[in-house]
Amino acid sequence: MLRLIKRNYFLLISVFLILYFGFNLVSGERGLFSYFGKKEFLSNLKKEEISLVNKINDLDHKNTLLSTNLDLDYIETLIRERFLFGKKEETIYIIKKNEN
Repeated sequence: MLRLIKRNYFLLISVFLILYFGFNLVSGERGLFSYFGKKEFLSNLKKEEISLVNKINDLDHKNTLLSTNLDLDYIETLIRERFLFGKKEETIYIIKKNEN
């Protein structure tokens, strides 16, 4: 048996190294599975960043409507939505959403 191992020493080491590097290529911290997981995580973060940037731009726009150049139409819209005010002889209907 020892003689057989000595004869096939190069083959045995080669097989061990191939299995070792193959296993580490697929699994582990820097493996193929981890790469795809991190790629998906990065994609989700980019989508969230785009959503947050859009919200910031929207809030910035609304802020400019209220501060620098006072927009009376926007203020009227806010008063109607938030405080349910209307003009004379207007009927206001409140529609509640069904939350089931």
